[in-house]
Amino acid sequence: MNASTPAGVARPARPRILCVDDETQVLDGLEALLRRRFEVVTAASGADGLQRLQEMPGRIAVIVSDMRMPRMDGAQFLRQACTVAPDASRILLTGQAEMSAAIAAINEGQIFRFLTKPCPPDSLIAAIDAGVAQHRLQHSEKELLEGTLQGAIRALTEVLSLNSPVAFGRAGRVKRKALDLAENLGIGRPWELDVAAMLMELGSTTLPTPLQEKHFHGGELSVAEKRRLAGARAATVRLLANIPRLEVVRATLSLLLEGQWPTDLHLSEADTAFSRRLAGILLVAGDHDALEASGSSPRLAVEIMQGRPGRYHGEVLEALTQMCAGGARLGQVHEVPLAALEPGMIIADDVRLSTGAMLVPRGFEVTQHMVERLRHLNENAIRGKLRVYRPQQAA
Repeated sequence: MNASTPAGVARPARPRILCVDDETQVLDGLEALLRRRFEVVTAASGADGLQRLQEMPGRIAVIVSDMRMPRMDGAQFLRQACTVAPDASRILLTGQAEMSAAIAAINEGQIFRFLTKPCPPDSLIAAIDAGVAQHRLQHSEKELLEGTLQGAIRALTEVLSLNSPVAFGRAGRVKRKALDLAENLGIGRPWELDVAAMLMELGSTTLPTPLQEKHFHGGELSVAEKRRLAGARAATVRLLANIPRLEVVRATLSLLLEGQWPTDLHLSEADTAFSRRLAGILLVAGDHDALEASGSSPRLAVEIMQGRPGRYHGEVLEALTQMCAGGARLGQVHEVPLAALEPGMIIADDVRLSTGAMLVPRGFEVTQHMVERLRHLNENAIRGKLRVYRPQQAA
């Protein structure tokens, strides 16, 4: 351990860089030079480098590539790397004779630095340090923007849920199931999936409550009702077109709600594939929730879905099957008075006013705003006791 690092305190992780060159001795030399300062990953070709980037999404801070390589030169590789790993800083090593190609690479591959060979070790390390700093800055700004956007959308949907509890109760249930599916599939809990699930029923706020309940509980809709539902779904996608940084979310919901790709949206190949995968996850989570709402048990709902060949992505349906076979990660359901309601609890049964009107649907996650609102009610205003649980964390 470094003498400046206090005992018991983990040393910060070294930045990870990817070095790409078709000459093994060059890669060995770069690794020997850089390994004390950085975590070095190597690749002997452009194709190999792209594979490394796909295996470690978002975990490469800087890419250092030679220009002259067979089959795929450095300019071509970095142009594709820009799509696969957009946040990574890219450095190109080039000879004087390749200067015109280097200029093209700067324009097409958004190169952070290009260095001429032979490059002094100090100059290379300084360039990589600058690339790491640039990567950290971009990553911090991205996290700030995404966190702010996600928080604003959460506040918006919470307010709207007060006027349309049926729609946003379903959105909350589908969101938790979709995020569990994503985690089971090894893609973590992407914020785009969280936001897409929160917004998927945005247009439903325009529908009458009886139509919402009929639709969400699997009732047979008339032609006129189907037309209104289609209009509400189109309105959801249309509203998202005015919000920046939600392109992946808009594509996901357009696929989910309208069954088509938005014609005015042009995403990278990676984002397009990601949007399609998220839509597939939400479709499985949404259909499973609808079957449960109509009275099917979780396992029976899966069996019904397995009888719909071609509708779902096989890996997503298999992940749902495994989740249901293992049992839902729910805490023990118990009754609480209004005074004991806390943020983070999940409503286990519909909460209705004594008049019979829906107040909070099952599956809704309790927020501080909801706690304050419900505590203003008289105990006698609510029909029955509040039944809640806390979801258990994954092991």
